[in-house]
Amino acid sequence: MNILFLTLVKIKSLEERGIYTDLLRKFKEEGHNVFVVSPSERRDKKKTHLSTKDGVSILNVRTFNLQKTNIVEKGIGTLAIEYQYLNAIKKYFSTIKFDLILYSTPPITFSKVIDFVKKRDNAYSYLLLKDIFPQNAVDMKMLKEGGALHKFFLKKERRLYELSDTIGCMSEANKKYIIDHNPTIIQEKVEVNPNSIAPIETVQTAEEKRKIRKKYGLPFSRKIIVYGGNLGKPQGLDFLLETIISTINPNVFFLIVGSGTEFNRIYKWFQNKRPKNAMLVSGLPKQDYDKLLKVCDVGMIFLHQDFKIPNFPSRLLSYLEMKMPVITATDSNTDIGSIIKKNNCGYSVLSGDSESMQSAINKIVSNDEAFYKMQENAWNLLQREYTVTHSYQLIKNKIENV
Repeated sequence: MNILFLTLVKIKSLEERGIYTDLLRKFKEEGHNVFVVSPSERRDKKKTHLSTKDGVSILNVRTFNLQKTNIVEKGIGTLAIEYQYLNAIKKYFSTIKFDLILYSTPPITFSKVIDFVKKRDNAYSYLLLKDIFPQNAVDMKMLKEGGALHKFFLKKERRLYELSDTIGCMSEANKKYIIDHNPTIIQEKVEVNPNSIAPIETVQTAEEKRKIRKKYGLPFSRKIIVYGGNLGKPQGLDFLLETIISTINPNVFFLIVGSGTEFNRIYKWFQNKRPKNAMLVSGLPKQDYDKLLKVCDVGMIFLHQDFKIPNFPSRLLSYLEMKMPVITATDSNTDIGSIIKKNNCGYSVLSGDSESMQSAINKIVSNDEAFYKMQENAWNLLQREYTVTHSYQLIKNKIENV
């Protein structure tokens, strides 16, 4: 098959690790031809260009700045990108007949591209739903519910779902939300196809672990509880900071690694509070981040308590891959915490419930036997539910049954 993948993620090579590159690499390994359309932002100062490496074609399309920019340019860029992608596909892929279009949210503004390729090539369209927009923006009070912009994006969202032959959701709660809030969608075209990776099992010696902890100034004798990833409003990070201050267990040390809109505020908090049980590290390249994760003991996931949509952060997979027990502090709508509890690889609390959080932390670091069992369960859960082999097979089955 010829597969077209549309994304806002900057992809330069399928050798990079991530939920999209791992899946696309699986398609390539199974003998399919992969074509990627990815942004080249204005700040990169590069024209639209096509490159081919190891049989994979990557079309980097010049766009406005989409990440780490002001809200005006981000908004214009998000609306303009479907025209930019469409023109680039017509120019560079005019002779390619695609069998499958894969795309993810965000954004929800690829409708014209999908519609064009579907009609031109009779291609199958598969949405990997990673973000439920615009409701998430309403939850975070970034959009006014019922306002002109909200109505505009709702129309875009409905059109995207209408064009998608299958909608792959991250979890059962995601699936239920989409079906319940979109009564016009045919239920049979909505399925669970979760975030997935190609796991790599690693073994680290005590000396290697000590060396990395020394490099970053981390204590050797404490359990390191890490929060890694985006530092933004959706994560509800005030509760993370409250957790650091409230924790008096001498065997615990917190590590925050990441970047995002809240980084500067958190940095100032660290400067003012100077907590002795925590450290803040700015976002690292993927390879360095993975090495740092390997020396940590427990992973943390935070989500803002006001969310009505069931988010499912992909950072869970990094934790499971490192065989880490996980503590989730989320809203009541997501099922990520219940999955962790059901598979006995961590604890789940509601965001803002400080007493339950302290109880979870103390439990997870005080019983070595239970801790080692959770490590094993974390790896088993990843192998069972969140591999690209599983995701690939779901997509392949859909196309074969057409």
